[in-house]
Amino acid sequence: MSALSRLSLNQETIKQWSLPELAEGCVKAGVPGVGLWREPVQKYGVAAAAELVRNAGLSVTSLCRGGFFTASEPEARATALADNRRAIDEAATLGTDTLVLVSGGLPPGSRDLFAARERIADALGELAPYAADHGVRLAIEPLHPMYASDRCVVSTLAQALDLAERFPAEQVGVVVDTYHLWWDDTVAAQIARAGASGRIAAFQLADWVTPLPEGVLLGRGQLGDGSVDFRWFREQVDATGYTGPIEVEIFNPDLWARDGAEVLAEVADRYRRLVL
Repeated sequence: MSALSRLSLNQETIKQWSLPELAEGCVKAGVPGVGLWREPVQKYGVAAAAELVRNAGLSVTSLCRGGFFTASEPEARATALADNRRAIDEAATLGTDTLVLVSGGLPPGSRDLFAARERIADALGELAPYAADHGVRLAIEPLHPMYASDRCVVSTLAQALDLAERFPAEQVGVVVDTYHLWWDDTVAAQIARAGASGRIAAFQLADWVTPLPEGVLLGRGQLGDGSVDFRWFREQVDATGYTGPIEVEIFNPDLWARDGAEVLAEVADRYRRLVL
């Protein structure tokens, strides 16, 4: 078995590549999986993207993103649900069984985290059966607490599991993302909890580097450039019986300014040295 047999390259890691370049680059590098994002896939054409990746012999390990369920106004909630149904349709067309959810932050003027999380549960209740009918599992991604106000009120793996466990495991799972969870001293126990109930839908890697950039969203580091112990995370996840893809998802303008093939070679090298 190749050392890269579980590696997946998330599209945003080498954002400068077009979809055809992504497919060609991954094939040349021996990387068997790709994680895709809705906006560039929609621009290329969902059916065309599915055909491109399929013909290249690659698997789509995830589609990002659905979610943003926390609006309190009925019209906004209906719009979000409709968009998430489209995201599920797109995931099914692409052949991935994992739709990553960024759940949404606090609505303007609200300080009620608990009510926002309950609206996420309400949305999952409406969408999970639809997703299951299309062969897609909804994957709740907890984001670092610094994103709680504007992007995701689900900040810990425990909170994500509390939501997911209201639904069948084949319908709703969770994402274990090292960038968002490395700081949490309960994460080992929560990974074990997720694995015991078959809830790990995706495992993603990025490093935590400081100082954080203004806006923080684009501050993820290349593997090995920061504070995360990737092998420890991989061992914790593997110990649950998870054997699925390991997806590298990095948002970093410095990587986007470099040659894509060079970045991918570096990702593969550091994956071998730091993750396996």
